[in-house]
Amino acid sequence: MSNRFTQYILIAMVLGIVMGALVFNYLPDSRADIASSVNLIAMLFLRLIKMIIAPLVFATLVGGIAHMGSGAKLGRIFAKTMGWFVSASFVSLLLGLVMVNLLQPGANFPGTLPDKAQSTGLPVSAFSIEKFLTHLIPTSIADAMAQNEILQIVVFAVFFSVALGAMPERSKQILSVIDDLGHIMLKVTGYVMLFAPIAVWAAIMATVSKNGLAVLWKLIVFMGGFYFSLLLLWGILVIVGFIVIGPRYSHLLRLIREPLMIAFST
Repeated sequence: MSNRFTQYILIAMVLGIVMGALVFNYLPDSRADIASSVNLIAMLFLRLIKMIIAPLVFATLVGGIAHMGSGAKLGRIFAKTMGWFVSASFVSLLLGLVMVNLLQPGANFPGTLPDKAQSTGLPVSAFSIEKFLTHLIPTSIADAMAQNEILQIVVFAVFFSVALGAMPERSKQILSVIDDLGHIMLKVTGYVMLFAPIAVWAAIMATVSKNGLAVLWKLIVFMGGFYFSLLLLWGILVIVGFIVIGPRYSHLLRLIREPLMIAFST
């Protein structure tokens, strides 16, 4: 099924390129409207992805940690989990700052880009350790889930799972519900991913319809820089994992291969 699914995505990419090129070359007056309409499909898919993130992260993380033990063992798991998430997040941000200055993604992009002085409506400020650490702690878990603030959800989930593990008798029912929620959210993720080929077709067709085939090379360079940076990050995390855990880390990588592929594909 996975091989066939990959084939569907590749076919969708080719169809998107061909149909986008036809629109760009033969329907110049309506290319912008067609691109906008088709791109709506891709935007809906992205919203589906965002819809599943918070409950999926919360349920799988709480279920995993709460089953690991209790007492002093759970305290060590708590410390190691928080240390790993904070350290990995800091390395990710630092690597991103370095790579974005080295690769200059989006430079000379042929598409229509907003003016430098145009406001994006996003809160922007200089990076600092103080702001990074402050941002880790949610003021409200409901707000963190509504905004898909992954690190804040992780912090709350770790505290919540440790509390569940510390009260094994009282937490049996709610832990069973969370386990069921995790399995259900993985099933929902599978359903959402069925729409991926359609979303890929829509995104590529909209882009080519609006900017022509010349945009593809720039997109390849742009995404190539992203994937290269991602591989660097994974390489760093794997090396650190082997240093900290030892040979058992290879077994762990095999166990988490499927969720890693889900995360990468989404």
